[in-house]
Amino acid sequence: MAGSTRSGLRIILLILLITVLFLGGLLWFDFLGIVDVRYRFAPVLKLVGLESPVKLENSDDLLLLDKERMNKQIQALDIREEELTTREDEIILREAEVQQKLETLAEQEKSLSDREKSFNDRLKEYEDRNRNLRQASVYFTGMPPQDAVDRLLGMTDQDIIDIFRITELIAQEAGTDSIVSYWFSLMPADRAAELNRKMLKKP
Repeated sequence: MAGSTRSGLRIILLILLITVLFLGGLLWFDFLGIVDVRYRFAPVLKLVGLESPVKLENSDDLLLLDKERMNKQIQALDIREEELTTREDEIILREAEVQQKLETLAEQEKSLSDREKSFNDRLKEYEDRNRNLRQASVYFTGMPPQDAVDRLLGMTDQDIIDIFRITELIAQEAGTDSIVSYWFSLMPADRAAELNRKMLKKP
């Protein structure tokens, strides 16, 4: 009785051992890729607590590598597109900065142009006044001194001073004596003193 029990136990152990070796062999073949065991015995493996991997659809598809390569190319293109978008934004920002600088330069150029025009206007005004003063000096110099002084006394001090100075300049250019000192002598003392003071204050 005891011998038959032991024999039964050995048979059961041998059966279990064979089963384990069989399952282990199947798993090894599955690992090597010879037999697809995990998907065929998925319910059994699930019972013993082993999860079978999710089977890829169309795993035998010959274009799988091409599809994977295409997906990577699409990802690379997406990255490239993002970089181009970033560069485009930077270019737009730089264009805005350049436009702002151009507007600033245009404003500065307009300001310089206005200043140049103002300077030219003032220069023309000075030249016109200088020409008129020369004509007035010639006019007063050609008159009798007393008549010239009488007319000069009716003018403002600044106009008299300007005529005196241009008259002295014309005399220097011609190499002759100036009549200004004689005009001074014919004027009232107080007016002559005031004109002389102003001329000395602003040579």
